[in-house]
Amino acid sequence: MECRRCGSPLDRPGDYCLVCRSENTDAVVLELDRDRARVTTLVDEEVAGVREVTTTPEDGEETGVIELRNFAGLVADEVRRKRPEEVYATGDRDVLRAVRGQLHHDFYRVGDGDDPVESVLSRRGDAPLEVVEAAPREKIGGSHSTLVGGRAGQRAIQTVAGHPHVKKIIPGPIDAGGSGSRSGVRAKATRAGENGNVRLLIRDGSSVQENRVVTTARERDLGEVVREDLNEALREADLQE
Repeated sequence: MECRRCGSPLDRPGDYCLVCRSENTDAVVLELDRDRARVTTLVDEEVAGVREVTTTPEDGEETGVIELRNFAGLVADEVRRKRPEEVYATGDRDVLRAVRGQLHHDFYRVGDGDDPVESVLSRRGDAPLEVVEAAPREKIGGSHSTLVGGRAGQRAIQTVAGHPHVKKIIPGPIDAGGSGSRSGVRAKATRAGENGNVRLLIRDGSSVQENRVVTTARERDLGEVVREDLNEALREADLQE
């Protein structure tokens, strides 16, 4: 493949051109298993190249951590050499977290039940969602200032408010009549409505708070994409089962 701008030959399809300093990749799709990663390069709404990175998982605690970090580093290197506008990812949560920790890119989740590449190609045909630059604390409003769950509840709200496609969170009243739970504070974003907005349910024992989350999605399908991202972020914050 040659550079789209200056025509210089590239070592791999979609590589960043070191001659004219220009990008040749629109997006990268990562399909991450614990022992194998598939890195797909998208250029001009088409698949330009696919590369696989493999590893042999280690059993020992210390050696396992080192092996996972090295594996994630090889995957991250594949992304760095492309310098893509967007990175989409699906698969093993530990691998995804390790790869994201080595990159500065924002990651967009792809549903586990979809063909990741086809899903991304169809999504990129839509107008991009607006990104809200406001700080998380500036997105929280409404007449109910009390949040359920103390510091953990605050962490759930801040996690959701930190998403770039969340405009505002409006906390609702606290219902103390729910069934009890011994698992501590749990949070979950519910199915998106027709306008793309979701609800954030936070439970703490028998108390439940339903918070309205206003997103930049314009309809349900895009709202579902945001919902998946929010639930993944809550899982990484250890606020879901």
